[in-house]
Amino acid sequence: MRWLPLESNPEVMNEWSSALGLSIDSVSFTDIYGLDEELLGMIPTPVYAVLMLFPITEKYETFRAEENARVSKERAESDADELKKLDETIGNACGTMGLLHALANNPDVPIAPGPLKSLISRLQGKSPYERAKIIEEDSELEKVHASTARTGQSRLPGEDEEVLLHFVCFVKSPQGNRLIELDGRKDFAIDHGPLEGDLLHAVVPVVKKFMALADNDLQFNLIALCPTSQ
Repeated sequence: MRWLPLESNPEVMNEWSSALGLSIDSVSFTDIYGLDEELLGMIPTPVYAVLMLFPITEKYETFRAEENARVSKERAESDADELKKLDETIGNACGTMGLLHALANNPDVPIAPGPLKSLISRLQGKSPYERAKIIEEDSELEKVHASTARTGQSRLPGEDEEVLLHFVCFVKSPQGNRLIELDGRKDFAIDHGPLEGDLLHAVVPVVKKFMALADNDLQFNLIALCPTSQ
């Protein structure tokens, strides 16, 4: 099963989220224009999640395999608490998985009764793979993904076209004291350590590590889930 890739564009993400029940008048997605303090200061607080689009390079894939082997042995961070980690079993669905990771792991974000709230409820208490199967069978989610994937400004690749870009999501742990990376292509959630300050600033050094693995490929984009600017 493959979907059309979702554009890394806050307008597209807000359309997707609103269609499924997010109250975007209160909380929405917005571009992060850079890692400098002045640019980070433009983002409304608190930041609930950060989505990152990045290039999949050979160097990154080597790092991912090594990381997965290490984490699978150490199990430094598990899915035993309220954290909702999803496996990505649908091709090109990393954008939607990133959005679900952001919204399902932020219970304080206002979501109206509807498809998204119902889906998040059904994910509760399931394994990452079981959650993936629930997502595969959600026809409303697939319909919203397909319609919003066609509204972006970039050239739309075919469903069978290989896309060497990928989304991950950064959130706080359920206890609010650790930085967690959620990626449907990884076997486990990645614990990046204690949060020192707010989520947005804690993400910066991790993003820089991803950039070091990119072989000078500059196809990075960062989007925050945060209060809507009034």
